[in-house]
Amino acid sequence: MKTMTLLLACTLSMGAHAQSDKQLHDFERDTIALSQVVVTGTRTPKTLADAPVATRVITSKDIERTDATDIQDLLTQELPGVEFSYAMNQQTHLNFSGFGGQSILFLVDGERLAGETMDDVDFSRLLMAGVERIEIVKGAASALYGSNAEGGVVNIITKENVRPWNLHLDARWGRHNSQRYGGIFSMNRNHWANALSASFSDIDNYKVCSKANPATRVFSEVYGNRVVSVKDKLTLRPADGLKLQGHAGYYFRQVPRVPSEPERYRDFSAGVKGEWNITDNDYAELSYAFDQYDKSTLLRSQNLDIRTYSNVQNSVRALYNHSTSRGDILTLGGDMMRDYLLNNKLTDGTRHQMTADAFAQYDWNINRQWEVVGALRYDYFSDGSLSRLTPKLSLRYLPKRNLTLRMSYGMGFRAPTLKEKNYEFDMSGIWIVEGNENLKAEVSHNLNASVEYTKGRFNVMAMGYYNSVKDKISTGIPYYRSPQDGQLYLSYTNLETYSVYGADLTARYRWNIVSAKVGYAFTKERLPKSDGNTINNQYIPARPHALNWEVGVDKTFSSDYAFSATLNGRLLSAVDNEEYRDYYDISQGTTTIHYPAYSLWKLMLTGRLWNRAKVSLTIDNLLNYKPDYYYLNAPITDGTNVMIGMGLDLF
Repeated sequence: MKTMTLLLACTLSMGAHAQSDKQLHDFERDTIALSQVVVTGTRTPKTLADAPVATRVITSKDIERTDATDIQDLLTQELPGVEFSYAMNQQTHLNFSGFGGQSILFLVDGERLAGETMDDVDFSRLLMAGVERIEIVKGAASALYGSNAEGGVVNIITKENVRPWNLHLDARWGRHNSQRYGGIFSMNRNHWANALSASFSDIDNYKVCSKANPATRVFSEVYGNRVVSVKDKLTLRPADGLKLQGHAGYYFRQVPRVPSEPERYRDFSAGVKGEWNITDNDYAELSYAFDQYDKSTLLRSQNLDIRTYSNVQNSVRALYNHSTSRGDILTLGGDMMRDYLLNNKLTDGTRHQMTADAFAQYDWNINRQWEVVGALRYDYFSDGSLSRLTPKLSLRYLPKRNLTLRMSYGMGFRAPTLKEKNYEFDMSGIWIVEGNENLKAEVSHNLNASVEYTKGRFNVMAMGYYNSVKDKISTGIPYYRSPQDGQLYLSYTNLETYSVYGADLTARYRWNIVSAKVGYAFTKERLPKSDGNTINNQYIPARPHALNWEVGVDKTFSSDYAFSATLNGRLLSAVDNEEYRDYYDISQGTTTIHYPAYSLWKLMLTGRLWNRAKVSLTIDNLLNYKPDYYYLNAPITDGTNVMIGMGLDLF
């Protein structure tokens, strides 16, 4: 047991693997990578089979099969219960099993992201190029990750090169002049390694036609965008047991909603991290990360680029692990961050706050069958009385060799953002959205239980969960400040109670050259109507039923040629939402809008030549589905899209 603990401690770096190449090959063939090392659920390395917190892993092979460009593209194909809808100006919003984007914490190699748009991170900056795997933990994780981890954590883990040299180039073309080009150049020597990646994508605006007009909020044009991203990751190994890492990145996105004044989004990121295996039983990690996310408007007529928003985060993180001789692990850690916000829609233009935290976790391996993990964290916020203590307790029980039971309780919380406390924004003449300095932090109680069974090449997991949220941060009832005031105001407020419960079921199987997987999610939200705030969330509720499936065939004919075909799809049930008849005249009252069920299918055919080249043909929206109207969570597809892709590994 001690030997295994030492091996795992050596791999605490995000993206490292404790298993051998042969193990990886065997499990990837079976599509059930139970020996995959994961780190997100407990911040200590565990094989997926032994993790006490139920974790979903999307591997690099899964990403390749979906041909996803960014995280939004990937999650919609891989996870039921995940839905992206559209807010004002088609800004993207996430609903993840009843929790919005502000309550799901997105990390890249364990680091937080700066910036938000309509309460969500910029999903377009989370590109899949150079990603090793994605670990997803549902349920409250605030005891380890603090605010925003109330509904779960999505940790994107980038690749570390293991080959002496590698140069990979790829391209894809599709409808609406869509183009995607990418490249990764990496090298590995005795004491250092480096991976440089770059990507470019572009798609034009295109017109859509709504057959019905259930509300005034229907759009007739889908906005395109242009995205450029460059990242570099350097790893140094100056001595045994010591690893130093540095990374830097630049991201740029331009959206031509108004061609003469396109919107621009930029991100600059950098960081360093040191990992030290102090002794056979002790490991330490120290890191610093910088992230700056900006928004601006380009005034073409004046050749001016006017910055209107900037969020800058400087954070320091420390982590220490001690492994006992019997396999228990003590984890101690802490973070400190300075959060700065410049926004021309804030009452005073700029705001900042300091946050700090300390957490402790003990992983108790009682015996071969029982494992208990307890964690406790304290978070401090300089901007208001938001400091909080959050616990979590997880249990894993192995009644039989192929059967795993997991249960956990976690408290989650989400502190109000600087924007929610200090906003003042004219929303297109509809109303003035104003901040509330007296907002409380959301507090949630999460219970979940899962059962997982594995037999040969078959794996199935079922999970049930319940979340009760107090003081949920939302917007209240629009109001006039005085009878003579003709201007409507919409303030952020805390709702009294909110709850969401549901269940997930996933199954995977591989037989010879054929693989299949299916996932189902049931989600039910409860928001009491007594508080009068049920219609003021600008995003529609979660669809109660979601189904994802995939069937693949992978055949190797010779060392020079291989072929694969993948058919996947998703089915989302209908949902009704109470909305204002006219958001410019709320005196007309409300009506119930019906958002119908829909299904999307995708077929991908890939040929591999000489282990160096790849040619793919993808037919997206295979059944040519077109929604009756385009808004909120209607898919923005206007029919079948045929895409051609090419990839090349030069060495």
